[in-house]
Amino acid sequence: MLSGWHEFYGLLGTAAAALVALLFVAVSIATDVLTTEPESQRNTATYMTPVVFHYANILFLSLIAMIPTQTWESFGVVIAAASIGSFGYSLLVMVRVHRNSISDFSDRLGYGAVPMLCYAAGLVSSWLLLKERPAGLDVLAGAALALLVTNIRNAWDLMISLARRVKPR
Repeated sequence: MLSGWHEFYGLLGTAAAALVALLFVAVSIATDVLTTEPESQRNTATYMTPVVFHYANILFLSLIAMIPTQTWESFGVVIAAASIGSFGYSLLVMVRVHRNSISDFSDRLGYGAVPMLCYAAGLVSSWLLLKERPAGLDVLAGAALALLVTNIRNAWDLMISLARRVKPR
């Protein structure tokens, strides 16, 4: 079922793993901007944690897709479960972003609306997969790519924000 998608998911997972590793390196260099102040902790939960979460989701999807014994049903069920949980988390993040005074329109799209749409597309994909329709694979691939590109934007936004807060030495 997924044999034709092997390279796609291999590259997608590699990109997500490399980007989350770079994010960890960047944040570890700028640890002095991460404080225990309540506002800083809220901003970390609102902006940094979702970036890691979405990269982990893309990596998870890629690993699940590369299981050689995957069936339409097993893949559809796993994608449905992951999409439901991720949609709920993204809804929570969207509420946080909308309540945050430092967010702008692009943050509301990048951290809130677009990931929710990607996970909603994952739900559509899981329904198509459970019906054994190959279009489900295309919908899932499109949602994963959209999430990856959006998350690259979010990681860049996050790094620019951290760079502005780092104190000169």
